[in-house]
Amino acid sequence: MPLTVLAPEEWEPRALAHAERARAYTEPYLRRRAQQRKHPVEDFLFTYYTQKPAQLLRWHPGAHTVLTGPAAVERAGWKFYRPLTVREQQQLNLNDDDGAVTVDLAAFLAARREAVDFARIILSGTAARPAQLGCFGLHEWAMAYKSEDNAIRHEYLNLRLGSSGTDEVVETNRIRCTHFDAFRFYAPQAVPLNELQPTRTTQRTLEQPGCLHANMDLYKWAYKLVPALPSELVMDCFELAWRIRIMDMKASPYDLAEWGYPPIAIETQAGRADYVRAQREFSAESQLKRAQLSKYINQLQPGNQPGVGR
Repeated sequence: MPLTVLAPEEWEPRALAHAERARAYTEPYLRRRAQQRKHPVEDFLFTYYTQKPAQLLRWHPGAHTVLTGPAAVERAGWKFYRPLTVREQQQLNLNDDDGAVTVDLAAFLAARREAVDFARIILSGTAARPAQLGCFGLHEWAMAYKSEDNAIRHEYLNLRLGSSGTDEVVETNRIRCTHFDAFRFYAPQAVPLNELQPTRTTQRTLEQPGCLHANMDLYKWAYKLVPALPSELVMDCFELAWRIRIMDMKASPYDLAEWGYPPIAIETQAGRADYVRAQREFSAESQLKRAQLSKYINQLQPGNQPGVGR
């Protein structure tokens, strides 16, 4: 894997295209935040996950890529970037005027080794397991269980079936959520109703590719690899998570009709069939992205470092 050198006319349009792609999501969110307005679906990727809008807007070529030109020089001061050494410039037939910079992979791995290793374990383990379908998004219902006694996450939304109807759905269905970061938000009374008791420790053995939240988390594993990962792949994972979030909330107990989201009525046979069909499609799409992320992680490991070439 030789280093790839990109001239300004090659990488600057990519950076602009990425920023335009990301702004379609960041600008509406920032306007709502300034106006202190909430959106139950479209705020999620910005409020639950830790990557900030400004970070999403910033384009990175990924590891093993050299950027040249005046605009590239600014990146020498960015975190996990470095200018090329004199020897590297000579090997690539570049000089100081070319302003060549690249991702400082050694510094990135020194600082993020634990995160990279954990992402590798989660991604490879999840990819190897069969998808479990038919959970029907009951994790969201379990979070709203006994709402008359507990504060619910979206207190400004109405429950589509009311409190008693929501409780009945929880009590009359099998709940087997495998995802710790969904399970940890359950209402206290719903915790013993889940057939599994996921923990952070068991996450690496329970994650499976049918889980909507595990598939949304591909975005999390992607941005944790920034800047060693190309931003185009980060945005692919972001947009996948965005679409999954829409389905997740349409299948939730909340009434989102006024927000433009008709329900997936998982309390009905037809609704459950719709849910499984969409869940299967998202699982297949997510497995492809999971494989791409794993491929990049494997290229970051010691022993897989590139030589210098044109």
